[in-house]
Amino acid sequence: MANAAASTDTILVSKDGGIAIVTLNREDKLNALTKGMWAALGRVVELLAHDQSLRCLILRGAGNKAFSPGNDIDEFETERSNIAQARSYGALMHSTLESIATCPVPTVAMIHGICVGGGLEIAGSCDIRICGQSSRFGVPVAKLGLVMAYPELAGLIRLVGRARALEILLEARIYDSKEAKDMGLVTRVVDDGKVETEVFKAAQKIADGAPLVHRWHKKFAARLCEPTALNNDELEEGFTCFGTKDFAVGRDAFVAKVKPKFKGN
Repeated sequence: MANAAASTDTILVSKDGGIAIVTLNREDKLNALTKGMWAALGRVVELLAHDQSLRCLILRGAGNKAFSPGNDIDEFETERSNIAQARSYGALMHSTLESIATCPVPTVAMIHGICVGGGLEIAGSCDIRICGQSSRFGVPVAKLGLVMAYPELAGLIRLVGRARALEILLEARIYDSKEAKDMGLVTRVVDDGKVETEVFKAAQKIADGAPLVHRWHKKFAARLCEPTALNNDELEEGFTCFGTKDFAVGRDAFVAKVKPKFKGN
């Protein structure tokens, strides 16, 4: 694939038709995140965001024991041992999380097992999060004497609201999949053995849809979370789809009762 060069030993990229799969690849460490992984993940997502042939992006951890338990504790002494190092590390994390959250391509997190700390922040930046029944979630940074910085906390609050976010941070406990679903940390829970199948099924449904429409919906949803009023140009953009070729394709396919083949134009 065109973006294969973006792959590293710890961040793998593959593509199946219009679906890209990005894998956190440290299975022996349960996919614990290093500074290099944060940097590579950000580069990969930025590249894929500009791939006009892409219809859906899946983020996952290698194996089926963990999505990721968060940042590798072994790096704290060498990469996060003081304020200056932490600031540099944090800027890299925040940039990567922002790239995932603002990616115009629909994103789906495939969650097996542990999804904690930075791992939960990555999954939480995705549009859809599908996990297995045995998955576990949390942000127990209080037990490490760490603060979740403003950009990260903003993402958690957008996901579950202020009260739930504070519950997660103040109690610093681990939640099972049912609790995670109830509070909005995940969007779907399935049997452990069906996670991959369910994720690819969802990704294919997304890929079959009109890609311009998906990108508009992501843009509109993000804009509606901003406090300022919509202007006339923004309101007008809601009708732009009627001038696309994909609208004609979808309309004609609906009338003919056949599956539409959208081109993204």
